[in-house]
Amino acid sequence: MGHDYDLLIVGGGLAGNCLALALKETSLNIAIVEANTQEQLYHSTAGDRALALAAGTVNLLEKQGIWQGISQSATAIKQIHVSDRGHFGKVRLSAQKEQVDALGYVITARTIETHVANLVSQSGIQVIAPARVAGLMSGSETVDASLRQGHESVNVSAKLLVGADGGNSSIRKLLDIPQCITEYGQTALVTTIKSTLPNNNTAYERFTAAGPLALLPVGRHHCAVVWTKTAEDAQALMAGNDADFITELQQCFGYRLGELSLTEPKRAFPLTLIRAEKMVSGRAVIIGNAAHQLHPVAGQGFNLGIRDVVELAEMLIEQHDAGGDIGAADQLDRYAVSRQKDHDRTILFTDNLVRLFSNDGLALAAARNAGLALLDHIPAAKALLARHAMGLAGRVPNPGKR
Repeated sequence: MGHDYDLLIVGGGLAGNCLALALKETSLNIAIVEANTQEQLYHSTAGDRALALAAGTVNLLEKQGIWQGISQSATAIKQIHVSDRGHFGKVRLSAQKEQVDALGYVITARTIETHVANLVSQSGIQVIAPARVAGLMSGSETVDASLRQGHESVNVSAKLLVGADGGNSSIRKLLDIPQCITEYGQTALVTTIKSTLPNNNTAYERFTAAGPLALLPVGRHHCAVVWTKTAEDAQALMAGNDADFITELQQCFGYRLGELSLTEPKRAFPLTLIRAEKMVSGRAVIIGNAAHQLHPVAGQGFNLGIRDVVELAEMLIEQHDAGGDIGAADQLDRYAVSRQKDHDRTILFTDNLVRLFSNDGLALAAARNAGLALLDHIPAAKALLARHAMGLAGRVPNPGKR
């Protein structure tokens, strides 16, 4: 048996659930298709990762009524301390000086994912799970999807299908959208440390010859660490024991937080930039990590993904209110062109000196060769770089008042 929807969202993670919540006040008939059960999602190790939320992201989450339920679990970044190994140049950014409550916030993915999933189930939006999309056909009036639920096949159709199913997106594959992959030859080592001295809501970005080291505050005495190394150095650190890792980290970072100890296993992520060659195909559009992955640790990626969600929601609301077709090609193309600009800006923030990539949340500036030597003399540029690197910069779309 089939069922007709206005909107079918594939992927009940952050992007998919946030999109559904942004549209819950409309009369659109929405269903979310998710491959995992709530319990599987909750226990996934990906939930441990720390997300750095830009102030703009927090404003958007606040407007959606999402932030209010998780703010108490987030750590505010009140200062960013930028330093250079072997130089005296230091830059400090403070929330107070910039007259904002915080420069950004750090929260574990699980906290926000669980809260958003709970809001979706309270809202009564239909969730079809566990189910997978096995086939797609885009027609002139609708897009038809065949879902596999256990051993059953269910056919559904919608005016628009949104693929919010992550980096390994099955929707992207079904639509035959190729990806462009850029390898940077660097690896991000990611872990969590405990420090004997409190971090005082300070994030640290230290530029070293081997790559930047970022520490983001999580609670009073813990920090999420993202340390960029060459692929071979990273391999050696991963192969060695934890004591050697901490010794080298301590040597690189210094003792301004006292003694450091590991509280989570260290993990390595090769730094790659993956972008889908297009976002729209027929009556389907891909958003979030399905369209762009800045780094497997997914944080800056989340800031970018939430902007995808808000801009798409704004457009669908406008179209729906005007009695238009939410899957109309001209409006999906408009969306794609507009998002492309933001993706380019965020992803290819190229200062001619430095190519900057953010690991989806905790951020990484990968400086090529001489870039940093020049930056040494420009504290303001370095400060901007650190904010971009931590995913704490960027413009905010302004959702129209409803």
